[in-house]
Amino acid sequence: MNAEDVNEVSPPRRDTARAVLETAQAMYAKGLVEGTAGNVSGRVGDGTFCLTPSSLGYEAMRTTDLVIVDADGAVLAGNGHPSSEKALHLACYRQWAEVGGVVHCHPLYASMFAVARQTIPAAIEEVVIYIGGDVEVCDYHLTGSDELGEAVAAAMGERSAVLMANHGLVTVGRDPADALHAALVVERTAHIVWGARLLGKPGSVPEKVNEDFAGVYRWVRESTWGAESRP
Repeated sequence: MNAEDVNEVSPPRRDTARAVLETAQAMYAKGLVEGTAGNVSGRVGDGTFCLTPSSLGYEAMRTTDLVIVDADGAVLAGNGHPSSEKALHLACYRQWAEVGGVVHCHPLYASMFAVARQTIPAAIEEVVIYIGGDVEVCDYHLTGSDELGEAVAAAMGERSAVLMANHGLVTVGRDPADALHAALVVERTAHIVWGARLLGKPGSVPEKVNEDFAGVYRWVRESTWGAESRP
């Protein structure tokens, strides 16, 4: 298949490719990655997935550079080579049928927690609303390995984010833009917690409040995520 397949074979592929590209470029513009680090993907809805390519700068990236793969990671269309972290993305899609977008990035403060192997606590209400609770850390595995993908999917559980030990952050969402929003919420929270610890011992949100807002998160995920809610 040639590069035109990404954009022209079907509207779902074209629309997903545009969403992935816009999200990837926004991720770069917001400073969540440097250079060609990180990657973004989207579920097409026809059993395939659109991923950013490996080793290509985000500012120069075009939809024809994106790669369409099947559930086993076989390349079906696109000019580029799929991200070296494709196993991580596919593991998340296998784990949750409702997930429509995955973002892997290296934000500064969240990565500090990943290197320290410390959970980012749900110290502010919006973390529970948008992420579902604390952001845990999965065990270390080699970049690009199947083991890393499985560890990420297992450690994320029913939340929207997980830290990779000595690496960075992975977030999921109803679509790529939603996954990016989750990453921004996590990074902002990591920054706040880091600063609060310098000032003293941070307080905790009451357990009842966390339980209530976790219910909001679950309702939103169950009600608005899924193929029927994507373009």
